[in-house]
Amino acid sequence: MGDAAVGARSGREGEEHRGRPVEAAGPAADDFVTSGNESPAGDGDGPGGGQPPTAQGGSGDDTPQAKQPRSFWKELPILIGIALVLALLIKTFLVQAFSIPSDSMQNTLQQGDRVLVDKLTPWFGSEPERGEVVVFHDPDNWLAGEPTPDPNPLQQVLSWIGLMPSAEEKDLIKRVVGVGGDTIECKGTGPLKVNGMALNEPYVYPGNTPCSQDDQGGQFKVKVPEGHIWVMGDHRQNSRDSRYNQGDKNNGFVPVDKVVGRAVVIAWPVNRWTNLPVPDTFDQPGLAAGPSSAAVLTAAPQGLALAGAVPLVLWRRRRYGVGEGRRKG
Repeated sequence: MGDAAVGARSGREGEEHRGRPVEAAGPAADDFVTSGNESPAGDGDGPGGGQPPTAQGGSGDDTPQAKQPRSFWKELPILIGIALVLALLIKTFLVQAFSIPSDSMQNTLQQGDRVLVDKLTPWFGSEPERGEVVVFHDPDNWLAGEPTPDPNPLQQVLSWIGLMPSAEEKDLIKRVVGVGGDTIECKGTGPLKVNGMALNEPYVYPGNTPCSQDDQGGQFKVKVPEGHIWVMGDHRQNSRDSRYNQGDKNNGFVPVDKVVGRAVVIAWPVNRWTNLPVPDTFDQPGLAAGPSSAAVLTAAPQGLALAGAVPLVLWRRRRYGVGEGRRKG
């Protein structure tokens, strides 16, 4: 009986085993508990797919591997290239640095100063105004006889990207004292007069007189043609400006299209950092030649509007008057 019972029991257990899967042994249970994701049946259903996890994520791990950053030395040429392109664009369209080669603009500018010139404003049709310090291309051999510097290769590269002035470009820097339509006059030692108004010029070099007493151009009275400017250096007795170039093809006037831009700030040396504003003397009332251009521009649209409104009003009155007469009839 004991054996039979055991045999029967074994038979029943065999049938039970055939009717259901045999449970995994201890290590499989440990894997299940550890993973926290796997199915206890191990039949491939669910996220685990029946495969035990591994510490490294296994071959089925789709996590992207982090890319190693480029070496600084590999990125350096790219950064230099981008900087050169930006510097070239800025030089061409926005701002360019110029070096002051002489003392003709003392004490406003000293020899060796570096100034930044606004080249963007002229692109929008703006023309130089009285009192501005401007850089312009040589109009007609004003720099004849001046020595030409011989830059080294490094200076040539720096000038090409705008960090240094080009030795090939013949540029000058002066102050605008007259624009198109102005009458400029120097008599005796001064003061300088613009359209009959005397200028108080605190920027003139100490010890200089506003006008020079000589027969080479220091005494003059000229009217500036439209599209031109009259320029003078702040070091009046040491500046070959419009006064001393009246024999050139432009009679000493500088064509506006020769102007590179306005010098807006002294950028170097550091102890001379400052901006270059228009002096207050150029803001005095009545300085403009003839009626104020602003007043003319303001009045003209109003006059045109009035001239156009009168016929319109008369036409409307006549039309509605005729219509009312017809209705009454």
